[in-house]
Amino acid sequence: MNSCDKAAIICNKAQYREATFLEIVKLRFHLFICKTCSKATEKNNTLTSLCEKAKLQSLSNQEKLKMKEKLKT
Repeated sequence: MNSCDKAAIICNKAQYREATFLEIVKLRFHLFICKTCSKATEKNNTLTSLCEKAKLQSLSNQEKLKMKEKLKT
């Protein structure tokens, strides 16, 4: 696995606040060096921000079951 692949994994973990401090430091160092990953991370952060602003909601399990039953008939 190359360093850009590792950076992508850490970026995703950081997005969901699952990355360790050391992983974040490694990611920042990689982003300082790699402009391609830096731009991809920027776009990823923008998408996350837009999703949070949209206040997206998913159906509850009960609502999903009801919908499945309706689709069967």
